[in-house]
Amino acid sequence: MSKQVVIAGAGHAAGQLLATLRQQRYGGRVVVVGEETALPYQRPPLSKKYLSGDLPVERLLFKPRSFYDALDVDFRLGQRVTEIDREARRVQTDAGDRIDYDTLFLATGGRVRRLSLPGSDLPGIHYLRTLEDSDRIRETLDGADRIAVVGAGYVGLEVAAVARSLGIEVTIVESADRVLSRVVSPTLSAFFESEHRGQGVDFELDASPESFDGSGRVESLRLRNGRTIAADAVIVGIGIEPNSEIAAAAGLETDDGIVTDVYCRTSDPTIYAVGDCNAHPSAVYGRRVRLESVQNALEQARIAVVNACGAADAYDQVPWFWSDQFDLKLQIAGLSEGYDKAVVRGDPSSRSFSCAYLRDGRLIAVDAVNAPRDFMQAKPLIHERFAPDPDALADPGVALEDVPVAVTDAG
Repeated sequence: MSKQVVIAGAGHAAGQLLATLRQQRYGGRVVVVGEETALPYQRPPLSKKYLSGDLPVERLLFKPRSFYDALDVDFRLGQRVTEIDREARRVQTDAGDRIDYDTLFLATGGRVRRLSLPGSDLPGIHYLRTLEDSDRIRETLDGADRIAVVGAGYVGLEVAAVARSLGIEVTIVESADRVLSRVVSPTLSAFFESEHRGQGVDFELDASPESFDGSGRVESLRLRNGRTIAADAVIVGIGIEPNSEIAAAAGLETDDGIVTDVYCRTSDPTIYAVGDCNAHPSAVYGRRVRLESVQNALEQARIAVVNACGAADAYDQVPWFWSDQFDLKLQIAGLSEGYDKAVVRGDPSSRSFSCAYLRDGRLIAVDAVNAPRDFMQAKPLIHERFAPDPDALADPGVALEDVPVAVTDAG
């Protein structure tokens, strides 16, 4: 391993990079440049238990400060890397620091997509990405009677669930004609919409915001269909964009993220990229993917460090995700994009079921609602490119791992 490591970014992936450096007994210097002022922490609870007040801030931290002191980490928090000089092997920060590196890890993550509409700069309009964002939203919810949520993805639905648990009226505005439209089947969309409506959440589907109105702060959201939604606050959750600009400016290959090989190396062998900003080849799906998940950030960080130490471990994991809404736990194994058949296992009305996704007869993803066994058994099957018998797959009485292989005309 090199004499000096620089990590650009101080989020979850950076925390795992540091943990793996310690496991590898790295004895050189480590400099971490992070735009936020907090030590590396977990982001998923920001829209779940931390937002609801059920999780203290101390439990968000990836590791305590004493852990990093043992590794002699030089944290440059409240700064961000603005330039990479590959020839000199040096980065520059917006605070004017110039830091040399032998190995550079890019863990720059992503930033929220923002709306640019009349009134979109009014106070009371929030985006959720950072600890400070979540703190501001918590303060807003404390004094709110009704809010609007723009976007019916994971973050939007999770925030809505927290707000309803606090007795706040919620209206969700979604440009698609169903919730979670980009990630789940219509059956799952209908289930989660029904669950939220049953908890008192209102929906404006197939609707887009036109403007925000208010005197001094947001008071209402006007939609393109002519409707107006009164709101004490608006939370916008319409996805993120990868922070890959400094990589592109340095001449590294980018394509919806920082392009790497299966070893998490960029087009410069001294630079690695991990986490939300990484666009890597997936052997499981036969294409390049960029994943926004804790599992991806942790495993890529581990692999990047061991490879920088001289190994050649390929990243070939089945991605997984989760979402907590009310008393429902949605666990997702794999990526359902491009599926041609969806098979429901169990009765959605039981609130414990799953949906298996097939493409060309092979299992590519499983969404499990309060069904952890299906979730756990799905991951190795997806990795093995399992081709299940569809009839047996639809029977919830047959464990996923016991579903027989489909019989073909040739077999």
